[in-house]
Amino acid sequence: MGLSRLAALHGVATSYSPSADATVSVPDGTVVAVLAALGVDAATPEAVREALAAAESAAGSRLLPPTVVVWTGEPLPAALAALPPGTELTVRPEEPGSAPPAPMRTPDGDTDPAVSGSAPGSAPSPGSGSAPGSGPGAVSPGPAPAPGWWAEPPLGVHRLTVRAPERPAESCTLVVAPARVPQPPARGHGFLVQLYSLLSARSWGMGDLGDLADLASWSGRCLGAGFVQVNPLHAAVLGSPTDPSPYRPSSRRFPDPVHLRVESVPEYGHAPDRAALDDLRRRAAELSDGVLNKGALIDRDAVWELKRQALAVLVDVPLTPGRRAAYCDFLAEQGQALEDHALWCALAEVHGSDWHTWPAGLHDPRSRETARARGELLDRVDFHCRLAWLTDTQLADAQRAARDAGMAVGIVHDLAVGVHPGGADTWAQQDAFAHGMSVGAPPDAFNARGQDWGLPPWRPDALAASGYAPFRGLLRGILGRAGALRIDHVMGLFRLWWVPEGRPPTEGTYVSQDAEAMLAVLVLEAHRAGAAVVGEDLGTVEPGVREALARRGVLGTSVLWFERDWSGTGRPLAPEEWREGCLATATTHDLPSTAARLTGDHVTLRHRLGLLTRPLDQERTEDGAGTAEWLGLLSRLGLLPEGGGDEEAAVRAVHRFLLRTPARLAGVWLPDTIGDRRPQNLPGTWDEYPNWRLPIADAEGRPVTLEELAASPRLHRLMEVLDPRQKSPQPRTAPPGARPS
Repeated sequence: MGLSRLAALHGVATSYSPSADATVSVPDGTVVAVLAALGVDAATPEAVREALAAAESAAGSRLLPPTVVVWTGEPLPAALAALPPGTELTVRPEEPGSAPPAPMRTPDGDTDPAVSGSAPGSAPSPGSGSAPGSGPGAVSPGPAPAPGWWAEPPLGVHRLTVRAPERPAESCTLVVAPARVPQPPARGHGFLVQLYSLLSARSWGMGDLGDLADLASWSGRCLGAGFVQVNPLHAAVLGSPTDPSPYRPSSRRFPDPVHLRVESVPEYGHAPDRAALDDLRRRAAELSDGVLNKGALIDRDAVWELKRQALAVLVDVPLTPGRRAAYCDFLAEQGQALEDHALWCALAEVHGSDWHTWPAGLHDPRSRETARARGELLDRVDFHCRLAWLTDTQLADAQRAARDAGMAVGIVHDLAVGVHPGGADTWAQQDAFAHGMSVGAPPDAFNARGQDWGLPPWRPDALAASGYAPFRGLLRGILGRAGALRIDHVMGLFRLWWVPEGRPPTEGTYVSQDAEAMLAVLVLEAHRAGAAVVGEDLGTVEPGVREALARRGVLGTSVLWFERDWSGTGRPLAPEEWREGCLATATTHDLPSTAARLTGDHVTLRHRLGLLTRPLDQERTEDGAGTAEWLGLLSRLGLLPEGGGDEEAAVRAVHRFLLRTPARLAGVWLPDTIGDRRPQNLPGTWDEYPNWRLPIADAEGRPVTLEELAASPRLHRLMEVLDPRQKSPQPRTAPPGARPS
């Protein structure tokens, strides 16, 4: 019992329920290892007793939890409402130089529960000081007047200090956040695309930010699209070969310069060595030709080598006074975080891409050895700072192009679950990560062995102690150039499956986050950026999580093939039964394309790669029956007027169905517009399949450029389903006065 109690106090689960009727115990060894990663010694019974006594003493002696969340327009959390009479509260504002609000004081003597929201002397609830029963899925009480002594601080993350009579002063993080994130202004549709896969005639072997801006401008003006959602554009781990997955980056805080459109850098036209640049462009054209016409895979390493050489020429071109001022502003705005990231990049060029293998003196970003290396590598540090700025600028240009084209949302960026264990973020923020742990997923019906994603998790206690600074900085960096943000595995805001190093994923356990605090920071930063948020909530979802996200305005993700009455008949959900607060789509980057699903090609592919666990005929029969159910529903609803046997018509019918639902957003997987049958990523494979390296292709597997895609009759037949007005030959550009700012 002692170990279980200790684990509970630190948010570590000792059992979990993979289904409503099953409970699985977590091995004690896993619990001990996870607690050790949180800085808690539980290796012996005596250590457990000492740690438990210390934890219970600390919890029992505090008036406030580490973080208190105040939602504007909602009742005060119990932790504040229950403060003893005569308690003085002072708030130190987040923004340097801001005038602190006047101190507050709870009334002396008894308080009226109807005004205070809590009976005098009631105990505060754990976590962020939420009212009892306010966990995932609980229904918030109606608006209640704030007590007269409460003067709400401005929105932000502040430091709250309370001084109660005859008690020592206490401090905690105070997050004041709006009740909900901004919402898309109207129902809309848009494209989902893996940017690297979208080559144009001007690409250097893979899709880039120029292509993204062009896709947004064209689809917004001519197809009525309201958004373009892309894969994570986070900075990749340097080195060759690098991991092609965009979901295992070196840093989530800064973008990857491999996505730069080199010719769009203003200094390009003033480079003195034009011959060198022309030669690099010729070699880049050969890369593109190989991908588009000769069956070559996208080679990110080769693309980066050419762009790296070209950018080295461009950074030698003196900046104009205005450009220099903008660059200096960027450096000041990004501060230490950018310097650390750039220094990691410079050191990785010398010592390799995993900082654990560097000389011991360089393991600490603040060591004397690291400071000396910074001085020696100053030019390389500035080079990588400059690339971060150039990439940030082109990200802003893409969003501006989207909004100028009349898009209501614009670019939807993707936030990966975590980062590479040897990358820049784990080096610069070592105290924030749980070393020796990896994020993954428990066993389920689709993967009996569970999953280990190789991504070290953040320590919830370290995040709280820092006032959630790493999370806030990450969100600000991405949201500043986004119309909306997609969060991969959004359930990670509530809990994550930790797998101790050396153990199989089946021997992991859940570790809880302070979900109220994480949500509040997310809502706050999204509000500041004016950006909507979409959570990828597929797979195993803890009860109440979807409701908690919806309460804060975070949209979910609904994929057609998974939307069934799982608690009843198991049949496909009728369109009116879908939730409104979601992005509805037919597929994602981890799933078969719609054409492959309809034809059964995805089953054949998995059979060819040896991934099936049952005979091929059995798999085909079951898969075909599921598809037939959906096609039957589409026919009964009158969405398939062409009848059966026409795969392209069935793809259109699927998207007619999505529009029939109340979903706030409808996403079209860009490869679906031309019948591509190859998945971009096939989970469970590594070298067996070219994950993350395929260009968009047509139904015959022929790679297609952005220019060819824009002229595709098949694409336009599909897009007429979503926006019949696109039949007009005139671009659908909103008049200047009607465009969003």
